[in-house]
Amino acid sequence: MSKPPGRRPSISSIPDQSAADSNHTGVGEPPCRTDTRSVVIFGESGAGKSSLVNLIAGTNMAVTSPDAGGCTTGINTHEILIQKNQNETLKVKLVDTPGLDECPQGAVPDKEARKILKNLIRTLMKQGDIHLIVYCVRAERVIRTLRRNYDLIHSQVKRKVPIALVVTCLESYKPDMEEWWRVNERTISNVGMTFSGHACVTTDMMTESEVIERRNQSYDAVRKLVEHCRLSNETEIHTEPLRGAIHNVPSKMVARSKHANIVLFGQAGAGKSSLVNLMAGKDVAGTSNDLISSGCTLRWQEYPVDFDGKSYKVFDTVGLEEPQLGIPQYLDAIENAYRLIQDLERQGGIDLLLFCMRAGRLTTTLQNNYRLFHEFLCDKKVPIVVVITHLENEIGEMDAWWKKHGVIFQDREVYVAGHACITAIKGNFPLRHEESRTTIRKLVKEFTANRQKQAWKGGDSLFVSFTRNLRELLVGNRKPVRKNMVARLTKRCGMSPDVAKQLADRIKNDEVERAT
Repeated sequence: MSKPPGRRPSISSIPDQSAADSNHTGVGEPPCRTDTRSVVIFGESGAGKSSLVNLIAGTNMAVTSPDAGGCTTGINTHEILIQKNQNETLKVKLVDTPGLDECPQGAVPDKEARKILKNLIRTLMKQGDIHLIVYCVRAERVIRTLRRNYDLIHSQVKRKVPIALVVTCLESYKPDMEEWWRVNERTISNVGMTFSGHACVTTDMMTESEVIERRNQSYDAVRKLVEHCRLSNETEIHTEPLRGAIHNVPSKMVARSKHANIVLFGQAGAGKSSLVNLMAGKDVAGTSNDLISSGCTLRWQEYPVDFDGKSYKVFDTVGLEEPQLGIPQYLDAIENAYRLIQDLERQGGIDLLLFCMRAGRLTTTLQNNYRLFHEFLCDKKVPIVVVITHLENEIGEMDAWWKKHGVIFQDREVYVAGHACITAIKGNFPLRHEESRTTIRKLVKEFTANRQKQAWKGGDSLFVSFTRNLRELLVGNRKPVRKNMVARLTKRCGMSPDVAKQLADRIKNDEVERAT
């Protein structure tokens, strides 16, 4: 689509054009002088890559999907024209790639998606047909978790092709979208990622005037990245590698009396702290726009919550991210979660697991975290419910999200006893916010009623049997069962053998110290 000077893509004027019938889409006829750019877009499933293509094109040429599974199953190429001025047009070839970090049952499993991406980059580099690589990420992702996918591409191009960062889902970010970069620029540098440029954007199709304006700003920002990508090779931002990590070990908790114990888990950025505040009806848990804050403090937080005459203790655990991104930090987080579970067992048990997830894709990491807490730590003996957050913009009732996507959880063996579709953001949606408070409180009361007859106090889970065997091993009458734990962690929790072995050794050492 050829845009006259000053014109921006408007929501109402975007036609519905699917790219499903053709892998190449031509838009308009080039006037006068035409320059060419070839841009590869990559990122995890659900980051908004196809929506970014549509933003740049100003038309719905790429197929998008709001459901929890991926929609891009191959390499899709779209050709568009951007009119720079009256006599010059930029011909852009946008290459949309399968989403990374999908589970084995996803549209394109992660291993296959990585292979496709690497082969594509190598081929285009040999052909000299690649000018820019765009790393597309969702705004709520913890910065350090972006490193793995960045390294995949950086290792292929070795600074020969500029890599730009495009951050999506910023339609509600305050005071403006660029604030995300101001908040996180230093962290990006600290974890050793180098980008030739960045754009903070929204691809949201809402018709509110503020969103439309932000979408127009987003188009301008991304267009500038594409136009100046050849210059970016000379203007890279050099960064320092991450120095050190924070390791916090939880102190011993005080014994509880009549409180129900609730363990809250999920990826950082899903809104766990806001969920605690929603339940409490006041700010008891700190929240921050600095996404690294919750990802660096490797310990759980305890919050007292009271409502409807009942008292609860909510234990907010650290967001467990992909272990490949930082094995020591990942192991610290799991070890802390393990110690929390062990402490709660000694203090009366666990009443409920709250699995907090932002509305979007059910990624491999989310599935592995579910299995780690529900199956591995709690032996499937604790009721678990899922809370879907960030549904303030859901069309119709918020629960419509679950009606559309709940079947995906069953297909991927993520079984929950109940669910709540909510928003924990008050903002411009006070009615939905209050409705959400009622919904989550009702869910918590239902699954902690009469303490579920008896709170879980340990059982025959692998952790329990493992620690029991360790104690017996100390007096010399049992053989170690470390290999059983490693096999279970590898198969069900998605850990690499190396990570699983290190975790098993940590737990073994911890139990030896307790026993002696």
